[in-house]
Amino acid sequence: MINQVTRKEVEDFFISLSNETGNLISNLKLQKLLYYTQAWHLARFEERLFDNSFQAWVHGPVLPDSYHNYKKFRWKPIDVEVDEGYHNEFLENLDGEQVEIIRDVVNEYFGESAYELELMTHKEEPWILARAGVDPDEASENIIEDEWMIEYYGKFLSDG
Repeated sequence: MINQVTRKEVEDFFISLSNETGNLISNLKLQKLLYYTQAWHLARFEERLFDNSFQAWVHGPVLPDSYHNYKKFRWKPIDVEVDEGYHNEFLENLDGEQVEIIRDVVNEYFGESAYELELMTHKEEPWILARAGVDPDEASENIIEDEWMIEYYGKFLSDG
């Protein structure tokens, strides 16, 4: 059974993991981790993990509400207390396949720098499509459509 969670729960998952591992994350990095989590969940289940749309900002995909919650940290690590072990509790409330997706996102992206994640998203079709006709340094609130993420990331899923 597919479980939907809140954006805040996923944010807290990554912040908790960051606090425990010492692999500190900035707002920019958090936005990309949220994006990849949603993108791979969409590709696998054709349903969102959490109910928010990403916009194609200059520095990559962003959830505006999430960004504004953490913008006071600017480029510095997000310094927020989350209950110790929250990331493990969060995973316990998900379907096994959802846990696998999140673990894959952690393994693939969590160790990358915010800048590397930004560069990755800039080379990928969903962000490129949403930025069509927008100058590189121009602000944009264009939505990265779920269908684009499903189609693009779905090409990389194996059937077995």
